[in-house]
Amino acid sequence: MVWSRVTASRMVSYKRTMLMCTLGRRYFMTSGVRYGSSLVYSEYGDPEKVVQMTQQELPVVNSKQVLVKMLAATVNPADINTIQGVYAVKPSLPSIPGNEGIGEVLVLGKEAEDYFQPGDRVIPRLNAWGTWRTHAVADFTDLIKIPPDIALATGATIAVNPGTAYRMLKDFVPLKHGDTVIQNGANSAVGQAVIQIAAAWGLKTINVVRDRPSVMNLKQKLLDLGGTVVLTESEIRKSEELKAFPKPSLGLNCVSGKSGTEILRQLAPRGVMVTYGGMSRQPVTVPVGLLIFNDVALKGFWMTRWNKEHYNHPKRQEMLDDLFQLARDDLLQPPEHSLVPFDSYLVALKNAMPKDGMLGKKQILVF
Repeated sequence: MVWSRVTASRMVSYKRTMLMCTLGRRYFMTSGVRYGSSLVYSEYGDPEKVVQMTQQELPVVNSKQVLVKMLAATVNPADINTIQGVYAVKPSLPSIPGNEGIGEVLVLGKEAEDYFQPGDRVIPRLNAWGTWRTHAVADFTDLIKIPPDIALATGATIAVNPGTAYRMLKDFVPLKHGDTVIQNGANSAVGQAVIQIAAAWGLKTINVVRDRPSVMNLKQKLLDLGGTVVLTESEIRKSEELKAFPKPSLGLNCVSGKSGTEILRQLAPRGVMVTYGGMSRQPVTVPVGLLIFNDVALKGFWMTRWNKEHYNHPKRQEMLDDLFQLARDDLLQPPEHSLVPFDSYLVALKNAMPKDGMLGKKQILVF
């Protein structure tokens, strides 16, 4: 009787072990990670009030999935607007925020082994993937492997803002070496990426920023990044510097309102203004004469839509490869940022909110 009980116990243990092996690698077998923490919101509203930290048991990794440990996650304006309920994307609630971040693969399902290995660094292929969490179990097809030599802050911030800058410089006007681009919001994360990418490609940039007390320091910072000219909104119409450059055929607008209209006025005939933001919360007014006599064109750009339309397109990988190479060559730096411990997420949320219509340092959650 004793022998049979021992034998039965051993058989149960053996069968359990065999079942675990046949199901593939499991997080509890290899990584020891069973629980993760996430930032979650269950209603739209003030991010500092509606976002809460929660803990969940992680699901078992199936054959098509990987377990990812997040290393860093960016807090972008789009994330804040999504939580507030004023963004174009409204995920079903409750939801984990975060479009952008970098993680490390810990555990692989069987089908993922041909594409990833433990230790690989990855970024999300999907928007609204939910990067504000310590761990995630996801289909391997929803992740993009990135080079291991890319700095953490660069990897965590490269897809959204530099991606937006890259596409706007690439897709709307056939620019050549020596051409001029004008932009407002030049000190934004996208604006800084525009300056650096344009400089690397031999393009001149006219960069417009809002008037502020410390504007000379800001001007020097943008010039150091590679900007050709930096002007305030009050200086642009009376500037003599602009006469030294050919009229820009491409304008980039993230402010809108009067600032957007002024960008239009500076364009060459048949120039194109691409709008990708509305920080002033004012519409763009288009003088009729610019349409009739200058035949200017207005376009819009949204990185979320582009990513969706190019989910597995070679252009997407080509763009990332180009951006990573610029970063390696020290021609593309991440925006000025603060690394905030995940447990101090309320600090990051507070600092990510605009103050007097202006954004401060980029907030990056680190785990």
